[in-house]
Amino acid sequence: MFIAMNRFRILLGKEEEFESVWKNRDTHLENVPGFINFNLVKGDKDDECTLYASHSTWESQDDFIAWTKSEAFKLAHKNAGQHKDIYIGHPVFEGFNVVM
Repeated sequence: MFIAMNRFRILLGKEEEFESVWKNRDTHLENVPGFINFNLVKGDKDDECTLYASHSTWESQDDFIAWTKSEAFKLAHKNAGQHKDIYIGHPVFEGFNVVM
């Protein structure tokens, strides 16, 4: 299995807007080969932001990479730049192959 995560630093006071964007978007993941599940998780808050991570689980890293090159990926991310004012910096990607 492969776990793909993007870490987001969201401006204080913009958390509800960020969560709403994710709750109301169509991820186009339901029929993607190798996709297992998705979670959006909320982390700690500091003086400037709240930490979030998107967390998707895949049967393999190859399945994840194939998705990033697919039409479904393009559709899911077509409005990604529309809410730049709620982010601090760009998302940070982290990918992990499951060992156990």
